[in-house]
Amino acid sequence: MTNFAFGLGVGTKSAAGDWLEVYFNAPLLNAPQALIKAVGDALDYQGGNQTIEIEESQLKALEAAFLSVGAEDQAEIVEVLEGTRQPLVVCILESDAEPQTTADVYLKLSLLSHRLVKPHGINLTGMFGKLPNVAWTSEGAVALDELPKRQLAARAQGRVLDVHSVDKFPKMTNYVVPAGIRVGDAARIRLGAHVGEGTTVMHEGFINFNAGTLGVSMVEGRISAGVVVGNGSDLGGGCSTMGTLSGGNNVVISVGENCLLGANAGLGLPLGDRCTIEAGLYVTGSSKVTLLDDQNNEVGVIKAGELAGKPDLLFRRNSQTGRIEVKTNKSAIELNAELHKHN
Repeated sequence: MTNFAFGLGVGTKSAAGDWLEVYFNAPLLNAPQALIKAVGDALDYQGGNQTIEIEESQLKALEAAFLSVGAEDQAEIVEVLEGTRQPLVVCILESDAEPQTTADVYLKLSLLSHRLVKPHGINLTGMFGKLPNVAWTSEGAVALDELPKRQLAARAQGRVLDVHSVDKFPKMTNYVVPAGIRVGDAARIRLGAHVGEGTTVMHEGFINFNAGTLGVSMVEGRISAGVVVGNGSDLGGGCSTMGTLSGGNNVVISVGENCLLGANAGLGLPLGDRCTIEAGLYVTGSSKVTLLDDQNNEVGVIKAGELAGKPDLLFRRNSQTGRIEVKTNKSAIELNAELHKHN
């Protein structure tokens, strides 16, 4: 019996019985086969990718199954959940196939934010159709058709039901806070973001799902869906990366290691290591760029996409002619270590 991912989750359902969200405290990637067999025997799991809704009364059997294979961390989760009235679910994914349920999607997003898989390392095909649009409130997830009554009931009790957002994705930090990060505004990081150890996300920084940083980075700009930022890179204030959902199509936009995107810059192509895009300059794959040698002599004009993944480049705009110029980058950035070493 093979296994790709496993998770014991507790979540929220609508009054109609539909899942709104699922919290996986300690999801597992490639769980031990002994654990899957023990859980399978307790829950009559027959193999394949299954979302198994369980009752609170089944937790004792599940705890015994975990303890029988030495999975004390999972058994501790069961102990906390005993007596809960919240809906419970066990997700067992034998393979990394297209997710079929809301719980499947939440398990996969959790794997990303727990840093168990990297962006683009998991199959999320069709996920939007499995995620309900939810009102994220001061009282948790609320189905949109139930929101007016919940708001009225709160007012009748002299309080306000605060609606933080209406979205398919919750904020990551309500599900996991990875070690070694700093976050200025948690609402700007969606569940499914991969935030590398040592990363600082300032108040205007944003990280979408299936995207993020692989190590130490300073993020003051936007990391769009699908964009991966290498270790040691700095995204300046207001800068933007073109995601696969916003014009990048099938081209995977990425930022290499030790790169700098200046304030209000933009990126629409894969950037190699030790590259810089000056402040205010937006470069896409179709941008015409003038190549310069070390003496600033013009040596040709090409599309920027031809430089995708090339290291040690400086992209700048000529302040007199307005043309985009590219030359060898002789001053690769170094992040201020003092900003990150205490994360």
